[in-house]
Amino acid sequence: MSDPVYATSGDGRAEFVEKKSRFIGTMKHVESEVEAKAFVAEISAKHRDATHNVYAYVLREQNIMRFSDDGEPQGTAGRPALEVLTRSGVTDCAVVVTRYFGGTLLGANGLVRAYAASAAQALGAAGIYDMLPRAQLLCAFTYADWARVEPVIRKYDGVQVGEVEYAADVTVPVELCPEDIDDLKGTLMERTAGRAIVEYVGENLCAVKRN
Repeated sequence: MSDPVYATSGDGRAEFVEKKSRFIGTMKHVESEVEAKAFVAEISAKHRDATHNVYAYVLREQNIMRFSDDGEPQGTAGRPALEVLTRSGVTDCAVVVTRYFGGTLLGANGLVRAYAASAAQALGAAGIYDMLPRAQLLCAFTYADWARVEPVIRKYDGVQVGEVEYAADVTVPVELCPEDIDDLKGTLMERTAGRAIVEYVGENLCAVKRN
């Protein structure tokens, strides 16, 4: 199996209380700064009555990293949240840590710990996914050949068989590890006496959750 191209978080939420202050960490998978900003705006609007809505996000797009302390003392909120993301190796994700002040000051060190812990818990709830390359193929068969080769295709590790189109022939999109392309193509040609049509479409990334 190919090495991961990058890792990213899914969506997750976690909440805890520290000295009567309520911290809510919300994590979301995003793929652009537009999506990240929209997510931050959504959570900030949802918790508009909160004392702070601190955020951080990391994107593959132009290697963007952003954070905001949202009124907390400089360096005590957004940066600790961002460091949780960067140290975990994730990208294409955003986290918003919402704080409802409970009346007891935490101090600079306490804030750093609380915001980092909230971001880490949200990341844990979301899970980390390895984004692995998958080759996209478009295959065409006669009806008789498709009945023969369908079980063979589905045996490949991590293969994804898309929606089958039944017309004059059977056409089906297939995704699998790039290193399996030659083996699959050879097998299909052998099983169909060369009648199979296998077209390489390109590559995308498939999310596989880490254990």
